[in-house]
This record gives sequence, C-alpha cells and structure tokens, in this order.
Amino acid sequence: MTIFVVGGVMSGVGKGVVTASIGTLLKECGLKVTAVKIDPYVNVDAGTMNPIEHGEVFVTKDGAETDQDMGNYERFLEVDVPRVNYMTTGAVYQTVIERERSLGYGGKTVEVVPHIPLEVISRIRAAQEASDADVTMVEIGGTVGEYQNVLFLEAARMMKRDEPHNVLIVLVSYMPVPASLGEMKTKPTQYAVKLVNEVGLFPDLIVTRSTHVIDDVRKAKLGFNCGLKAEDIIAAPDVPSIYDVPSLFRKQHVPEIIINKLKIRGRCPIKSPWVEFSKKIHRKGKPVRIGIVGKYFSTGDFVLGDVYLCVIEALKHATWHLKATPEITWINSEEIEKKPKEISRILGKLDGILIPGGFGNRGVEGKIMAVKYAREHKVPYFGLCYGMQMATIEVARNILGWTDANTTEVDKQTKHPVIHLMNEQEERLRNTSYGGTMRLGEYPCILQSGSLARRLYGHEFVMERHRHRYEFNPVYRERLENAGLHCVGTSPDNNLVEIVEFKNHPFFLATQFHPEFLSRPFHPHPLFVGFIKAALNKKRA
Repeated sequence: MTIFVVGGVMSGVGKGVVTASIGTLLKECGLKVTAVKIDPYVNVDAGTMNPIEHGEVFVTKDGAETDQDMGNYERFLEVDVPRVNYMTTGAVYQTVIERERSLGYGGKTVEVVPHIPLEVISRIRAAQEASDADVTMVEIGGTVGEYQNVLFLEAARMMKRDEPHNVLIVLVSYMPVPASLGEMKTKPTQYAVKLVNEVGLFPDLIVTRSTHVIDDVRKAKLGFNCGLKAEDIIAAPDVPSIYDVPSLFRKQHVPEIIINKLKIRGRCPIKSPWVEFSKKIHRKGKPVRIGIVGKYFSTGDFVLGDVYLCVIEALKHATWHLKATPEITWINSEEIEKKPKEISRILGKLDGILIPGGFGNRGVEGKIMAVKYAREHKVPYFGLCYGMQMATIEVARNILGWTDANTTEVDKQTKHPVIHLMNEQEERLRNTSYGGTMRLGEYPCILQSGSLARRLYGHEFVMERHRHRYEFNPVYRERLENAGLHCVGTSPDNNLVEIVEFKNHPFFLATQFHPEFLSRPFHPHPLFVGFIKAALNKKRA
C-alpha cells in the first residue's frame, strides 16, 4: 500500500509533518509503516544545498545526506530510516544515465517517460521491501503545478493505474484567510486539485492547512467542487507544536478513513500516547533560556529556525522531559564579533549556551568568544560538531596561550592547527570531490569511566551519527588535556576524539558527532537531558 502526499498552493505548509503524523497513526493501528521523501532538485543529495535555502541537512544511520523531513519521519515513527528512502531528481537521473551507459537497457532508446518514472517506482518498491512495510508514505516535495514535480506525479499516476485500490493520494493545500476579507477562501485549493487532475490523479483526501479550522460550509463547498465527501476534507489549522498534529488527525478519524479506503486490516487503539504527550508539552513549567549561537539564521528580514531543526527539537524533547518550558534564543555569532564589549548583555541572561554544527570562517571568532564566556562564567555549554572544534580552539588560545590556534578549515597557515583535516579527506578536496564525501553516518564511540558523558549515557559504548571533514588533532591531545580539556569519548582505536569535557565546570561538554539526530519525543537524547538539567540548576543557583 502506498500513500502519496503532495502539496498545493504553496510550499512549506507542512507536508512532512502531515506525512509523519499519518504514518505514526497507522503504525498505532498495528501496521508496519515506512516513509519516503522525494526532493525535486537536480542535486544528487541535500549535502551540497545551502541551509538557508533548503533548511537543515539530516544524516541517516547509513550516511545519506537528506532533507530535514527525514528527521521528522524518524522522530514520529521512532525508526531509523535508511538512505533508500530518500531520492532527488539528480539521483534518479544519475542512476538512469549510469544504467544506459552500461547497456542496462539493452540498447533501447532511453526516454524521460517512461524510464524516469519507472526508476522512481523502483526506488519506492525498494524502500517498501527494505522495511517490509504494509504502508509506504511517499512525500513529493514542492507544489503541484511546478515543472520539476511532473515526473514524480507521473510515477504516482502509473502506480495508481496499475494498483488502483492500493494507492492513495493526499493533497496538503493552503487555505488563505485574507485579513481584508476575514473569510477562508477555497478557490486556491480548487485550482490545486485541478492541477492534480491534469496529470491524471484525483485526491482521496485533502488536508486543509490554514490559520483557522475549516468550517462545515467550506468543507461542503470544497468537497462538492473536488468530488470528495465532507469527511475526506481534513482540518489542519496552525497548532502550537507539530506534536499536536497526530492528536488533531486522530480526532477526525484519519487513520480509520485511510484503512477503510485501502481496505486493509488495522485496528486503531482507544488511547494514543500522542494525546497525553500533546497535553504534557503544553503544561507550563519552569522556563529555561537556551541561546543557540550560530550564523545560518536569516534571509532578508526573516529568521529561519529550520536551519537547526533537529537541535531545536532535541532541546524541546529534553526540556519537556524535565517538565520545564524551553525558551530558545537565536544569537548571531557575527553580532558578538561586532560588539565584543556587549557580550555580557547578549549572553548574560542565558541559562545555557549551545553552538551547533557549521562550516566556513564566517562568525567563527564570535563563536569562540561565546565559548570563552560560557567557560569563564560557568554557564552550561554544549558544543555539537563545529561547537566542539570551537571549544578546542578556545582552550588552546586562552588557557595554553596559543593565540593563533585555529582549525585549518579557517586558517591553513596556523602554527597550532588543533583542528585539522581528516587524513582521508585531503585527496577528496584536492580532486574537488565534495558531495557525499564527508565522514557520514553512524560510528562507534567508547566513553571514559568516570566521565560526565559516561554517567549521562549510562554505558560505555555508544553509536552516533557524524557529518564532518575536520577533526581534533591528536598531536595536541596531551597538552590540551593538561589544560583541562579532557578527551572522554574516542573511536575504538583511540585515534578520533569524539567527546571533550572541561573539568571544574557545571556542564562543559562537546561532541564531534551530532546527537540531535537521535533525539525522539518520547526518548530524549541523554546528553541534551544532561545539558538542560545543568541549565535548570544554574537557574536555581
């Protein structure tokens, strides 16, 4: 069984959350569910896309650089989604061309149609088989009517033609409420349905995204004009949290409607953990103020939280787990660079400081200043990937006195390259091989006995996901440890430093890996829990 989720009117209305929410509700009904994301970009994967344009890059367990919606699938479904569940236009075309070059088509003429849609279908089937899924959710990125979506919609049409009772089409469409009118308008969604119809598809459900709940009058109007029953028009108004969506859909019997349409066996439970979780996250607890110091925040006049989506969600999961309320503040590291004397004003009211992953030299000095402030003022500090590298540089500069200490990513001529390029990366960069060539995916880490990290995890051996080219330079390890920066997590061969801690501090811990990728709503990551607990303790002090 395959459920395609497509978008209407405009992008960014939450197709990924809709896909994940429907999937988790069907899973509650006893069905095995997996989710596939299709991105209509010529990029082979998401790794080379600018985060400001595309949002955060999510890394799978097996090392694929994917769209952030794959993270939503993992968080809602509580599964590890493999690389086979992600495809782009570029990846599909690359496979077809490589097959043609190796005579995989037996000398036949290879055409955009049908061979590209057939490759898309083949990939969907592969994802179904890999997960042994009863239901495969397939989200097609972008919006119907866009040229780049046509081939993916054609794949859906071909599957619907061949298996009419096993394929469902869900349209997620925006319903505007113009302030000057004060009325929800159905016409844009009617046009979206018309565009879907033009490619030979007919929506089985319409999820109406809006600032308001769609009323019965407009449900009837939309159903009449789009050939659907009123119960097939699903209200999806703005809600305080994405984790409210499963409960919202459950109240409208979405899983039962889908099970009936597909004629499959599934029994929806009387109670759902999502209902209780939704209540839990809205209970007012003690506020905890966390500052995320980064640089990928704005485009024009707008702040883009999606750039660090997994970090934000992991902070929320841990804070809710501790019955507190998260207050997340965006801090542009370039602002700290421009106003170093005002750093106390910028950071002074925070209960915790977090520096996430990143690349390049822009804003680096501001990040290092933020680390120094956290260390000297005993503010709980949590560094992720680049945040660990910044912490290493800060200690080298301000405790060991190596004022030029740096990462060779920023300064190739530094006399103290405490962070340097990983050995296997040098040849790749010389050959300008950038796409999909970083240290990616899941790797083991051994935790030192007596360390904070070991206490938080509760065991010695962990597996975490990576995305980096540069690493802690082992040449400087002994001197940095003597300065107080202890390497408490390493690769099994002891060559790669995975976690550092600074002693005599309430919480100063940084990881080379990305723990945010493994945090789940019902199972927050232990390092994030430890960080938030330390921030709450600071607040009480």
